[in-house]
Amino acid sequence: MHHFFLLITLIVTFPGLAAEKKTTSVNLKGVPIAKKILFVGNSFTYWNKGLWHHMEQLVRCRPEKMDFKAEHVVRGGASLKVMWAKTKASAMISKGDYDVVVLQEDIPETDVKSFYKFARKFDSSVRKSEARPVFFMAWPYKRLGWISLKEIAKAHRTIGAELGAQVAPVGIAWEKAMKKRPEVDMYAKDKEHPSIQGTYLALCVLYSTIFGESSAKLEYLPKKPGNMTAKEAAWLRQVAWVTVQAEQAFLSK
Repeated sequence: MHHFFLLITLIVTFPGLAAEKKTTSVNLKGVPIAKKILFVGNSFTYWNKGLWHHMEQLVRCRPEKMDFKAEHVVRGGASLKVMWAKTKASAMISKGDYDVVVLQEDIPETDVKSFYKFARKFDSSVRKSEARPVFFMAWPYKRLGWISLKEIAKAHRTIGAELGAQVAPVGIAWEKAMKKRPEVDMYAKDKEHPSIQGTYLALCVLYSTIFGESSAKLEYLPKKPGNMTAKEAAWLRQVAWVTVQAEQAFLSK
């Protein structure tokens, strides 16, 4: 019941989300189990020891033990255009036998047109390899403040709708968490990269999007300074699941 009221509160608090173009709704209960994941992105992906590292640790907390591996191709400051042209991401996708490929764009570092172009290229490559693409919706920041979270969300939902791809609403979860508890800052001191709380919330949103289930009972606490308590981590796992559910409820209308 508490989760139900939290879900309703988040939907009511952010009514502007309903005005955006919808992407593809995915039955969370029907998503296949992912045993091998590739993360493609920039410092938003590799900050705080890397989302791939934390994903492996989180998955180890599942009651059903599984052979799981998370790999990565990352480059500082890179857009998907740079990741496509100047890294081994495409080659790894073709040869890696992945179940899921997480694609993280940093729209303030590029533009929406470029994002769409290279999202399509990566989506095609991922599907040819018989993997499932998941777009990691990140967040805005002050250094390159030309685009808002609402616009970032719209761009991801639009390309998700076109390609029939899942979008992990990380930026939306960040905003919701900081409005609920302003003292818990998702941003690091540079106000651009994620704090350990920001990385953890991103992790849990990605987990719920990829595995189609809550991470609430997966009591993983990263071993990194940042003053994140077990109670805070539990709350962030709840925010992640409620955000993913709210996104799916919106897309299903």
